[in-house]
Amino acid sequence: MKKILSVIVVVVVTLTQTAQITAFAQETDKPAVNAQACVLYCVDDGKVYFSVNENKKMKPASTTKLMTSLITLEYADSADKVVAFTKDMTAEGSSMYLKVGEKVKLSDLAVGMMMASGNDAANAAAISIAGSAEKFSELMNNRAAVIGMKNTHFVTPSGLDDENHYSTAYDMALLMSYALENESFAKLTSRKSVTVEFSEPQSKRTTYTNHNRLLSMYEYCTGGKTGYTMAAGRCLVSSAKKDGLTFVCVTLNDRNDWNDHIALYNYGFSKLACVECDDSDYYLEIPCAGGDDESICVTGTKGKNVVVPFDKKSNVVRTAYADNFLYAPVKDGDIVGRIEYTLDGKTLASTNLTAVEYSNTQNKNKSIWTKIKDFFTYGKE
Repeated sequence: MKKILSVIVVVVVTLTQTAQITAFAQETDKPAVNAQACVLYCVDDGKVYFSVNENKKMKPASTTKLMTSLITLEYADSADKVVAFTKDMTAEGSSMYLKVGEKVKLSDLAVGMMMASGNDAANAAAISIAGSAEKFSELMNNRAAVIGMKNTHFVTPSGLDDENHYSTAYDMALLMSYALENESFAKLTSRKSVTVEFSEPQSKRTTYTNHNRLLSMYEYCTGGKTGYTMAAGRCLVSSAKKDGLTFVCVTLNDRNDWNDHIALYNYGFSKLACVECDDSDYYLEIPCAGGDDESICVTGTKGKNVVVPFDKKSNVVRTAYADNFLYAPVKDGDIVGRIEYTLDGKTLASTNLTAVEYSNTQNKNKSIWTKIKDFFTYGKE
C-alpha cells in the first residue's frame, strides 16, 4: 500500500543572527597585506575568500612541519614507540635540544616540532618512521597528493631550504585544513606550551613554548605553525574559529604576518557566517497504521554546516517535511522525512528525519496535536 504523500507540517523557522559586527567588519575594502603570497581559506566550504599569488611556488620553511608532525602523530596514535636520539638525527637551526642517547616518545617529537619548531625532532621522527629523511619525504609527497596539494614537493622533514622543496599558499591551506581533522593534531596545535617527560634520562622534564604568538594575540586562533629562513622569509600558517565558522590563513614571506593574519580573519568573519545544520535534538511521533504500534518515533539528524553571507544568516529558512501518517512496517533508521535549509529559495542543505525503535518517557504520552504544536514552536525560544 502506498503512503499518502501529504505533508504533516511545514515549519518555517528563521534562524537567529548571533554574530556581532565589529567596527573593522563594517569596512567594505579588502585588507592590505604585506605577504608575497597569501590565502584566506574557509574550511567549512573549501573556498578561498582572499588571496595573493595563491599558486606561486615558494619556500615554506618550517611550516613544512605541519605535514611531518601530522604523519608522526598518526604513527604515534597506533604505536607511540620510544625513540633513541642518534647522531644522524642532529640538525642545524631551531631545535628541541635533544642530545645523543636521550629517549622520548614519538608523540613527544611532534611536540618538539609544533612547539619549538625542532629540526632535530623532525629528523628523529623521519628516521624513526621511514629509516631516512629521503624515505620519509616519499611519505610526505604521497600524502600531499592525497590532500590535493598539486604544486608542492617536499624534500626535508624540517623545511630547511632546498631548491626542490616548495609549496604554495593554497596548498598549505589545504594541508592545515586536512590536518585539523586529526584529533591529536588539532589538540596539539592549539596548545600554548607542552611539557615532555623524557624516557631517558627519566628525571628530565622540559616545557616547550609554542612559537605561534597568534594563540595569545587573537582570541579565535585555534592553532598553526611558524616558519623562517633567510631565503623563505617569515612564513605562517594558522587557523581560527568563531561562531562555528573555521578559517585557515597562510602568509608566505611576510614581515607583518601576525597583524596580517588578524586582519584577514576579521575580514573573513565580517563577510561570512556559519549555519549549523544540527537537528539531532528534534523529536516527533507520527501515527502508524497496520502495525502493533499506534505511532512511530521520529528524530532529526546532524548534517554538514553551511556557509552564507554574514548579512543573510537571518534570512536562512528551516523547513521540516513529513507524512501525516506512516504504514507498517517501519524499521529503525528508515528515512521518513527531511528538514531543509534554504536561502532566497535555494536549498543549502538538508537533514533526514529517521524512525527510531522507542520514544522517551517525556514525549510518549503527548498527543499528535501537542507534538505538532511543539514542532511549530521548536527553535523560537
